[in-house]
Amino acid sequence: MTDQPERTMTGAEALVSTLADHGVSACFANPGTSEMHLVTALDHEPRIHSVLCLFEGVATGAADGYARVSGGPAMTLLHLGAGYLNGGANIHNARRAWTPMVNVIGDHAVPHQRYDAPLASDIRGMAGPNSVWIKSADTAATAGELAAEAWEASLAPISGPAALILPADTAWLEGGKPGRKRARPSLRAPDAARVEAAAKAIKGASKPMILINGTALTEAGLATAARLKAAGVRVMTDTFFPRQARGAGRFIPDRMQYFAEGAMTDLEGCDLMLVAGTQVPVAFFAYPGKPSVLVPEGCTPMIIGGPESDSAAILEALADALGAKEAAPMATLEQPGLPSGGLNAVAVGQSIARHMPEGTFVSDDAVSNGLPTFLMTQKARPHDWMQLTGGAIGQGMPLALGAAVAAKDRKVLCLTGDGAAMYTNQALWSMAREGANVVTVVFVNHSYRILNIELARTGAGNPGPTAKSMLELDQPEIDWVALSKSLGVPAVAVDTAEAFDKALERAFAAEGPQLIAAHVPAR
Repeated sequence: MTDQPERTMTGAEALVSTLADHGVSACFANPGTSEMHLVTALDHEPRIHSVLCLFEGVATGAADGYARVSGGPAMTLLHLGAGYLNGGANIHNARRAWTPMVNVIGDHAVPHQRYDAPLASDIRGMAGPNSVWIKSADTAATAGELAAEAWEASLAPISGPAALILPADTAWLEGGKPGRKRARPSLRAPDAARVEAAAKAIKGASKPMILINGTALTEAGLATAARLKAAGVRVMTDTFFPRQARGAGRFIPDRMQYFAEGAMTDLEGCDLMLVAGTQVPVAFFAYPGKPSVLVPEGCTPMIIGGPESDSAAILEALADALGAKEAAPMATLEQPGLPSGGLNAVAVGQSIARHMPEGTFVSDDAVSNGLPTFLMTQKARPHDWMQLTGGAIGQGMPLALGAAVAAKDRKVLCLTGDGAAMYTNQALWSMAREGANVVTVVFVNHSYRILNIELARTGAGNPGPTAKSMLELDQPEIDWVALSKSLGVPAVAVDTAEAFDKALERAFAAEGPQLIAAHVPAR
């Protein structure tokens, strides 16, 4: 009997197998010619589930949702610099959510790069600003090791998107080998001196508060936050956060208001602002005569730990330092009655609170209709809420797709505006292809309503017909039922509270993706 020779690996196979060795179990892909050997490498790696996306913005948004649910990075497969740019908005959102992901970007073969082919571009220059790490595997021998390095970099010290550029010849040439196995990086433990200083500052403050994000928004972290609330510290979250445990049995923190003047009014009298798991808050935009930094006059900001820290552990250490043993009350389950009459965001929220199954993941890209729905579901069955952290709309449906792939045993609810949903409606096709358990609610008001609000707030003058037409989506109106069905997702349109309630109940009971076009007033 003769020994079989050991099979050599291509660079693509080394990259893919190394990521699988590190626990990466999903790839959201929109490949092109230069990625064909990566496609076949994925075909040989059963540990990674490959999901085809018809647009790169769907692939990158889905990788974000997958990581928020699973806790680890997914892989994306993007076609050169142009493909990266197509996915760039949702990579930006992921960076602002501190979401780990490994973006594998195909490139021309190294010898071909000197000829400035039509698809050649400065991939490093394009991907660098939104990447926590970026390198190119210019030889097959380095592909596996760089894949391990990219995985590690995506998780620490501040997690986020890593970019690994893979030239086509690196992918097809043999000589690849798996990268050295890395240990998963840990969040930073509480700094005892900072915690002690914060406890001392609280005792000397008349109206202290703490702004939280990260692990502090898990169920365990919020239980500790309730101890701080009982000790006299107001607990607030960022306006937008990657993920928060909510519903019955969880503590309900306050939420930083979106508009600067509202936030400053809400914070009036606060003389100490502690920060854990995030950064000092700033307004989303500058407005004439309004503040940029959302810290009231006379208030001292104090960072106990940034996004690289284990904020839940910080809260526990702080509560212990204060001797805070009692806890503020947790939310109790409240099931609203059947809403009636005209359909609006409040009625939608009531129906969601009535029918949303326990354990649902909510992907919120509902823009102007998001806040009423958010408030109406505070005491629903236990669930997790995920938000648009970077402000680039079009995240909702891709994020929901990724969440559904990561948690096949749980329902996902996507809330999106019609303007936002048109950025990435291709996600519906991937939902249908995957049989993803996503219920998508599109708030249809035929308008960029948030921009109509901002038009008045920025002092841009009285809008004429041209300005108004730039913010309206009614000429022609988008037929969401026809669009959704054409992409393989069953859909209905409703315009009353009663009809929406029935449609939502049916959608949650069904298997696979469903869409409800909820026609709500534009103003």
